[in-house]
Amino acid sequence: MKLVVDTNKLFTFFWSGSLLYKLIKANHRLFSPEFALEELKNHKPEICYKAGISSIQFDEFFLNLKKVVTFVPFEDYSEEMSRALSLIKENLKDLDFIALALSIEGAIVSDDKRLKDQSEIKILNKSEFNELF
Repeated sequence: MKLVVDTNKLFTFFWSGSLLYKLIKANHRLFSPEFALEELKNHKPEICYKAGISSIQFDEFFLNLKKVVTFVPFEDYSEEMSRALSLIKENLKDLDFIALALSIEGAIVSDDKRLKDQSEIKILNKSEFNELF
């Protein structure tokens, strides 16, 4: 299954036994907007602290993450932005994730309850993760 992974779920890649590892083992194709890489870098100290890893370990995990998740440039899903905006007018921080999901015809893995306010894209939250395995 094609799955768009939100930034919060990407953060968990740095924890052992995370959901992302399970999704990878289940052979799902994972995608995220390219800007999410910058968000991860910006939160490096926090991620290192919470995951109990060093800066060097973060860099190793980061390289591995880029091998298992396809980070899509804005230009590749920009044509879906207006359609995405019509689906989530009040939740603009998730606009790119919606547009990317529309572009690849995939679902989104997220615990953001506001994403469920639309019905065009399947949103899989914690209680629905078992559908993925």
